[in-house]
Amino acid sequence: MQWTLVIPLKPLSLAKSRLSDTAAGGMRPGLALAFAQDTVAAALTCAVVADVVVVTDDGLAARELAALGARIVPDAPANGLNAALAHGAAVVREMRPHTPVAALNADLPALRPAELGLVLDAAAEFPRAFLADAAQLGTTLLAAGPDGELQPEFGIDSRSRHRASGAEELRLAGVDSVRQDVDTGDDLRAALALGVGPHTAAVSAGLLIPGS
Repeated sequence: MQWTLVIPLKPLSLAKSRLSDTAAGGMRPGLALAFAQDTVAAALTCAVVADVVVVTDDGLAARELAALGARIVPDAPANGLNAALAHGAAVVREMRPHTPVAALNADLPALRPAELGLVLDAAAEFPRAFLADAAQLGTTLLAAGPDGELQPEFGIDSRSRHRASGAEELRLAGVDSVRQDVDTGDDLRAALALGVGPHTAAVSAGLLIPGS
């Protein structure tokens, strides 16, 4: 099964405020872009990913991610994460009605294509499925098969909300890179320990991160 991934990205100037203990305000937009670049680059080389759609209104991010091969969709609803994901999935399905679609976080800088493939292959067994994040509270990936609707419920405690919505939780080992999103300094240290992509490595090299 070949998937189209929908990746939402808010304006870079507003991204990653919880990294304030690790990176100065002027560096956070660069980190957010680097995370997205490494996420998109890894996703595009996954064997079961046919296409990556990024939903964003940020001009710089749109240019940089399009240069990697992503298709850019403007955030027409401009009403938060879940509305952006629903819009992106609708755009995909309008063009290809029975395309399997998966929402993927934009902040997975350690993403490994093979691990992403394992997750998507497991998700293909269910109408809707999701993968919890490393903290076991949120969600990093939500998938809908050819005849399923995405129905995103991202945000605080999204793991419990996706489970309550009827999506199957994927309980997989060996996919840490797909679980490790980055919201805090501790998350960034964990991602660096896994091994991040070149964009994040270059930007984070200028940070003093105790314990990394």
